[in-house]
Amino acid sequence: LSSSLPQVYKGLDIITNKVSPQEQRLCRHHMISFVDPLVSNYTVVDFRDKAVPLISFQIFARDKIPIVVGGTNYYIESLLWKGLINTKEKPSTAPRPASDRKVELEQLDSAELHRRLSRVDPEMAAKLHPHDKRKVARSLQVFEETGIPHSEILHRQQEEEGGGPLGGPLKYPHSCILWLHADQAALDARLEQRVDAMVAAGLLEELRDFHRRYNQQKVAENRQDYQHGIFQSIGFKEFHEYLISEGNCSPETSALLLEKGIQALKQVTKRYARRQNKWVRNRFLKRPGPNVPPVYGLEVSDLQRWEEDVLKPALEIVESFIQGREPPAEPLRMEPDEKENKRSHRVCELCDRLILGDREWAAHTRSKSHLHHLKKRRKLEASGRAEGAVGDSGDAETSDEDGSLPL
Repeated sequence: LSSSLPQVYKGLDIITNKVSPQEQRLCRHHMISFVDPLVSNYTVVDFRDKAVPLISFQIFARDKIPIVVGGTNYYIESLLWKGLINTKEKPSTAPRPASDRKVELEQLDSAELHRRLSRVDPEMAAKLHPHDKRKVARSLQVFEETGIPHSEILHRQQEEEGGGPLGGPLKYPHSCILWLHADQAALDARLEQRVDAMVAAGLLEELRDFHRRYNQQKVAENRQDYQHGIFQSIGFKEFHEYLISEGNCSPETSALLLEKGIQALKQVTKRYARRQNKWVRNRFLKRPGPNVPPVYGLEVSDLQRWEEDVLKPALEIVESFIQGREPPAEPLRMEPDEKENKRSHRVCELCDRLILGDREWAAHTRSKSHLHHLKKRRKLEASGRAEGAVGDSGDAETSDEDGSLPL
């Protein structure tokens, strides 16, 4: 099963890195290319409600093992734990109507949204950044449609037998996680090569066709939305300027915009890979408890050693789980930082930003943007001191000449 949000949508096969038809014939794949691209409110609940029956009534029923391939880590979590909340009386495998309450709430101002949540669920409001409109809107939606604060529902799930920090009990007790990780330099180089390969495979033609069929009219009516649905996928919005200006500017300008889009795609792809690795470390490795599956690390820096470093140990680990014995490899573990406060609130007046969490604050103070603002302020302060010194010196000379004031 694919757990990648962009892959559930039809189209954009290259930019969403869907497996080829030839690869799909080698192994049956699920959760790929079944949602209309114009559906903008497909959620993780919709994903879970379709994937869980597939696992239970199709894969397990055939005595097969489901392999969930990442993707969107939040979607993986929806299959591992009881952690999502249904706010509809009758769950449906179809995406909800466009008048979804969460979408309506997201139209409100961020500050107003956060104020509303603070009134009905102060605990959840303290955990969420005021600018994270999606999560704030979701928590408000949960309260409006259930009458119970979102935080209270999560506490109830965690307190169930087998529950823990990440939610309720595991849906599938004999789960394990195989984490393929690589040296950062090797990973960055591989991701850049992948973007070049996508361009060579026809990425631009795919984007032009998709833009013409699904987004051109929205742009003309000034209602394009790169925050929902397939349009939030990495890759599409990076080429926005190129797509809307193609044919309306000089070939030189078009070439520059194209190169700008390619470089932006490379940068955002590398940033996303870093976020995925951070998610695994913070959510799976630093969360002690019986409801966190073991995580086995597989080193993929050297592709020439794929058989020895990845395929063989992965097969041994999975075979051990099937036979009910201890795998030959040790799962990864990371000690959580007990002193770290993940809910601390700090305001950086230099950058006009609210930062939640000790780790995020430390990262922010080292960031390029913060250091840029800090350098700028120090220059202004130094300039102010210099001007003040010149002014004091002039006053002193005048005073000395007329003898009315001491130096």
